[in-house]
Amino acid sequence: MGRLSLLPSLALSLLFVLGSAEAQLRVGFYSRSCPHAESIITEEIDRAIRVAPSIGGPLLRLFFHDCFVRGCDASLLLNSTSASNPTEKDAPPNQFLRGFALVDRIKARLERACPSTVSCADILALIARDVVHADQGPFWEVPTGRRDGSVSIDTEALRLLPAFSANISTLKSQFDDVGLDAKDLVLLSGGHTIGNAHCFTFTGRLYNFSGRGDNSDTDPSLERNYLAKLRAKCAQGTSDALKLVEMDPGSFTTFDNSYFKLVAKRRGLFQSDAALLDDADTRSHVIRLAESDNSVFFREFAEAMVNMGNIAVLTGSQGEIRKNCARVN
Repeated sequence: MGRLSLLPSLALSLLFVLGSAEAQLRVGFYSRSCPHAESIITEEIDRAIRVAPSIGGPLLRLFFHDCFVRGCDASLLLNSTSASNPTEKDAPPNQFLRGFALVDRIKARLERACPSTVSCADILALIARDVVHADQGPFWEVPTGRRDGSVSIDTEALRLLPAFSANISTLKSQFDDVGLDAKDLVLLSGGHTIGNAHCFTFTGRLYNFSGRGDNSDTDPSLERNYLAKLRAKCAQGTSDALKLVEMDPGSFTTFDNSYFKLVAKRRGLFQSDAALLDDADTRSHVIRLAESDNSVFFREFAEAMVNMGNIAVLTGSQGEIRKNCARVN
């Protein structure tokens, strides 16, 4: 899933909005207009995690997939209005995302408590914080005040979302385009410590990696014992394409720094994980986080999430507060 370069004008506008975001968002934005907003979201997430512990990873990725396309404006949540107008949700990178029904349930409860007050964009930001915390991860104060966008285009998601097969130069470029640096790239990749992945997202590393066609043609950056385990779980071809595999084996429901320990040992699941070792800057962060205790990762991950949550936000009179996250008002 490759990408084309951002148009220069779009990249500049993203960085302009990013630069002003911190001044416009603030912690406790809903303290008067909807004082129970954050507790309502937390209650719903705690309930969802108790029922389905594996939902944490998919919910976290909703925020990531939203912010990298048009900024953190909940454009990911919009449904298509016709077959000729597919939205981000319809794009290949997003077709296996989960958690939309839970977002709708949370929004409906917030609308009953505080009609037309809490944006879908802020709901995604707060969900991301709460699922991480529910998985024994860090808690951080989320600046809120985002408003919702009204445009969602499938081809933008395909072009702009970092791909599981991306190399390090592409990843660094994509993050730089939205105002995030190499440290943010490494830390946000650490979100792979929770959740599962379908076999088709990484089997290209296990079979016919370079196109040679023989059974030994595998990704040389993948540790051999881990490679063998992955091949035992995911057969070549389509039979196992949708089979789920833990992204952080043995720890996929616990938010911790074990992801970095695995990547440092060349046991990252995706090519994009392995790529973090191909650059001196990103590699140094991987090694540092692998050798640190969880508190370091927790603190820095929270900082990176706030940074990502500032991408091209709509505030003030921009955008709208959707009554239903799946459609514009």
